[in-house]
This record gives sequence, C-alpha cells and structure tokens, in this order.
Amino acid sequence: MSDNTTATNTATHGYISDKDRYLARLKRIEGQARGIHRMVDEDTYCIDILTQISALTSALENVALGLLEDHLKHCVVDAAQQGGPEAEAKIKEATEAITRLVKS
Repeated sequence: MSDNTTATNTATHGYISDKDRYLARLKRIEGQARGIHRMVDEDTYCIDILTQISALTSALENVALGLLEDHLKHCVVDAAQQGGPEAEAKIKEATEAITRLVKS
C-alpha cells in the first residue's frame, strides 16, 4: 500500500474515537470564521479582528496537533510495529506533516 489514497481509504484512522469531538471543534471554528467575516463586513476595529484571527489560528493549530498526535499513536506506531517499507513511509509522511505545521 504505497499509494496514500489506498491506505487512507482502507485503514481505520487514529482520530476515529474522537471524531465527534473533532467535528464539534471544527464547527466552532467555522463559527469563528463566519464571525470574522461579519466583523470585516461591519467595519470592526482592526485590532479586534486580528484578535479573533489569532484565536481562530490557535484553534486550528490545536486541532492539527491533536490529529497529529492521534496519527503518531495509531498509524505510525502500527506501521512501525509491522516494519518494512510501510513503516518508513509512515514516518516520512508524519515528518512531512510536522514540517508543514511548523512552517505555517
């Protein structure tokens, strides 16, 4: 399963036990984004908008870190226990995801 799409479609994801919690958090984030849109539309003071953007960014980062932790605990650990090319691929994939998060 070197193809990420195949692996994604056939595997149980690490976040599955917290899926409802993630969905609730993402729904709140959607609301925050709509609120920021409304603030701009209503000509709200710049610093107040920036404060809300900071809160939204933090909320997204927390979701990303939670998903990353679940991925490491579930997908990467399982692949590492099996060894071989799948383990190498999962470690590389996780490293690339961490790199993207750090750069953002």
